[in-house]
Amino acid sequence: MTASSSPVAPRQESQITTDVLAGHRDIEPATTFGGPAAERQGYVLHVRVVTGTGGGPEKTILNSPRFLKSLGYDCACAYLHPPSDPGFATLQQRATESQAELISVPDRGATDWRVVRQLLRICRERNVTIWHGHDHKSNAIGLLLRRFHPMKLVSTVHGWIVTNRKLAAYRQVDLACLRRYDEVICVSDALFDECLAAGVPLERCRVVENAIDLSQYRDLPDRASARMALDLSNDGHVVVAVGRLSPEKAFDVLIRSVDQLIEAGTNVRLLIAGEGSERPILERLIEQTGRGERIKLLGHVADPRSLFAAADAFVLSSRHEGLPNVLLESLACGVPVVATAVGGVPRVIADEVNGLLVRPDDVDGLSVALSRLLHNEALKSSLSVAGRRTLEERYSFDARMRKIVAVYDGSRERRLGTLTRPKERRDGQECPTSEVSVTAHPAGWREFLATHGDTGFQQWPEWSHALARN
Repeated sequence: MTASSSPVAPRQESQITTDVLAGHRDIEPATTFGGPAAERQGYVLHVRVVTGTGGGPEKTILNSPRFLKSLGYDCACAYLHPPSDPGFATLQQRATESQAELISVPDRGATDWRVVRQLLRICRERNVTIWHGHDHKSNAIGLLLRRFHPMKLVSTVHGWIVTNRKLAAYRQVDLACLRRYDEVICVSDALFDECLAAGVPLERCRVVENAIDLSQYRDLPDRASARMALDLSNDGHVVVAVGRLSPEKAFDVLIRSVDQLIEAGTNVRLLIAGEGSERPILERLIEQTGRGERIKLLGHVADPRSLFAAADAFVLSSRHEGLPNVLLESLACGVPVVATAVGGVPRVIADEVNGLLVRPDDVDGLSVALSRLLHNEALKSSLSVAGRRTLEERYSFDARMRKIVAVYDGSRERRLGTLTRPKERRDGQECPTSEVSVTAHPAGWREFLATHGDTGFQQWPEWSHALARN
């Protein structure tokens, strides 16, 4: 790949970038792509904006370097964070435990162009060949820096939270960047569809779901020991939830549902781990229910495995999700799950098979599902075993990283084999399935769509998801 092969056409941003970086005397627009990095597979720089102790994506990002090393790629993580944020120390500790190099990039806001200069210096010193962004700001900076240091641009879409105009604007900025990126990785089918609808080219977009390093979920303490460590009694049920205390997580719904269970006579405790802007609202709600002894906000918990080991059930009550890592963690720990059927969750949880699914914002439905689970030991056991098996068979971190390396390697032509078209119904009759052997390449996607299917490819969503996963 050379600078001339970049899909980003010269735009007004080039003058902006030149003006911003002009103060750096050693900076000149780059014209070649190669150098010492050609003797190895490459150097990956994961870039992300964080506040506090981060979120779910950290479990994937910070685990990536040690897996990539064995697959031929050097890797570091550069995190943009407020200079005085005490939560960054926790992230540094997590990075050390994950054997990941975490580079601190103090970020004082949108006008702090020192961030751009520091990241460019990192790219040049380490001869970064692949920039892997994870949010709107890191994606925008990647586009700017490629004019001065050619590199492949890859982004992972973890999802967008749009609760106000500012966040909506961030989403639009992110999508504008993604349309110009070389590769876009979505963690769920729903995000894949959203990216396509926003104009991200199909040939550059694919689904690679989150995964778990199962080696980190062995030798957990037994339930009695885990509860003793948390100063919990062994009688009664323990329900846990983990996540950012923000509106999309719908912890208010969970609190009301557990309040109903307690009112109905169930001996249950709810422990919610996480911090966020909703904490004062949730504290008032707990006070209103009068359940302060039974419903606890624990704040940030560095290692949620201690909670999972003590739990009878894990609840994901979210209104919106991509594919949450915490869901995979709970399954890895063998904890039965009740979750809302949103985003990529139904891809993981099959209702009544390895978990229970409920509708979002359904207080009564969540309460009924939890009650059923907590009072049925056979159901808890079967869901626990099936959930762990799901992780082992489908969400191996090593398998995920091999898919990521295939993205980095950049071979666009890949054999998809035989795809079976979903069954259709015409006049009340089920039609036979059809099969087609497909070789995917940039010029062939739209031709493929144009030549298969008799009604504008009515089953396109199912086909596109199958194509994106290969």
